[in-house]
Amino acid sequence: MSMLSTGCYDCCMRCLGGVPYCSLVATLLCFSGIALFCGCGHQALTETERLIETYFARNLQDYITLAYIIQYFQYVIYGLASFFFLYCIVLLAEGFYTTSAAKQTFGEFRSTMCGRCLSSSFIVMTYVLAVLWLLVFAFSALPVYFFYNMDATCHTIDVLTETPASINQLCVDARQYGLLPWNAVPGKACGMTLSTVCRTREYQMTYNLYIAAFIGAGINLLALVHCVLQLAVNQVYLRKRRRRAKDEWKGYNLCGRLERDAGEILSSPYPAETSYVSCFAADTFRDNHQR
Repeated sequence: MSMLSTGCYDCCMRCLGGVPYCSLVATLLCFSGIALFCGCGHQALTETERLIETYFARNLQDYITLAYIIQYFQYVIYGLASFFFLYCIVLLAEGFYTTSAAKQTFGEFRSTMCGRCLSSSFIVMTYVLAVLWLLVFAFSALPVYFFYNMDATCHTIDVLTETPASINQLCVDARQYGLLPWNAVPGKACGMTLSTVCRTREYQMTYNLYIAAFIGAGINLLALVHCVLQLAVNQVYLRKRRRRAKDEWKGYNLCGRLERDAGEILSSPYPAETSYVSCFAADTFRDNHQR
């Protein structure tokens, strides 16, 4: 019974040892970041259209272009969510592959030329995605900046409630940010009207959604950078293992030639835990690790 429990324990330890924890953490970060960005971003765009329609534009023709742009960005969000969901799964599978190849280089999971090329391709692709996502991260800060200025203006209005003349000069003009054309009416909100907008539930929810989407974009950027570093570390580790394997094969081959010349078995120049390998085994070792 104790032998059975020991066998189960060893099996569990081997399974846990083969889990790529760094890749798993990066995948979870990527899933959470892209879910936060896409979910909150999609809803924030919908609420933004509603705010513009209610408080900044009276004519449909004034914000019809903005409505089309918002709809386009929502379709882009659908595509981003699907793409990153599949890409994160592929990266996790790549993490399992490289971990198995690194831990069992001399066993069934050998590092082949195809596997090394595939890992290098993933490093390049993830690096390019990280650079592109950096632009998305910067772009997602723009609506946060707009709503932050709007919130600061509303706070100033609340402080200056005793001087109505000064309050009416404080405005937020959506046309200055390119959200509406310059001929849009009214195109801006001033004074107590702006203060009323800032107190609405739609405004507070939209502001919080944009902040959450910005945080989600940052988390996804962190996950992509983490993936690049992890894949690069695995490549370096596998390269070191292959170099060490070649050095060991040269030593085994030298030992075999000395055996043939001396006509007797020579002791291996390697530590005691390294078993004796014949010339035939050295040839097999070479064929498996020079591919």
